[in-house]
Amino acid sequence: MTIRVMLVDDQELLRTGFRMILQSQGDIEIAAEAGDGAQALEKLRHTAVDVILMDVRMPRLDGVQATRRICLAEDGSPLPDAPHVLILTTFDLDEYAFAALKAGASGFLLKDVPPTELVAAIRAVHGGDAVVAPTTTRRMIDRFAEVLPTPQSGSGRADTLGPLTEREREVFLLVAQGLSNGEIAARLVLSEATVKTHVGRILAKLNLRDRVQAVVLAYEAGLIRAGASD
Repeated sequence: MTIRVMLVDDQELLRTGFRMILQSQGDIEIAAEAGDGAQALEKLRHTAVDVILMDVRMPRLDGVQATRRICLAEDGSPLPDAPHVLILTTFDLDEYAFAALKAGASGFLLKDVPPTELVAAIRAVHGGDAVVAPTTTRRMIDRFAEVLPTPQSGSGRADTLGPLTEREREVFLLVAQGLSNGEIAARLVLSEATVKTHVGRILAKLNLRDRVQAVVLAYEAGLIRAGASD
């Protein structure tokens, strides 16, 4: 299956570099390019795209706003058929990158990412995985907690996890702490295949795109605290 990619960056030289790398892959094609978020939204109206490489800081419409319009409905719920967005950023733990994760992005990449990692990231998000490890998202929460909404408490927790079984709640909280499937399996004495099945059901029931979104949701519901150790 060919992965259709859109490159969105106001630096033409950077787009050219990414294009050269990706066009050498047999399973990836460049479906479109855009110089800012507004142009990207316009091209998405008539171009089928699977994965978007999205710069953060661009004129007219930045990457965070564009990601929100691409990934989320007006009520804030994820759009099921939206392309997966990978944010391009210059700095690790960039507050703009975290805002983009909250807006529905599936991960972020540093602009100096090695070619092999770039290709692997595109294939990963196309397959439904998140590129940013949940532990990285936890560190981002720790750093930017003061600019985030105050976590809910009490009934908010029950409402958030209401659709989940008791076992799924256990798995969800471990995912939110940044544990991998293997680590969760060891902690709960389960097989990795069983954990993977639980994670898939959790994401579906909570209408989440990936594990990174689960970490953000857990923080906003008051289920984990910024600065708390795992």
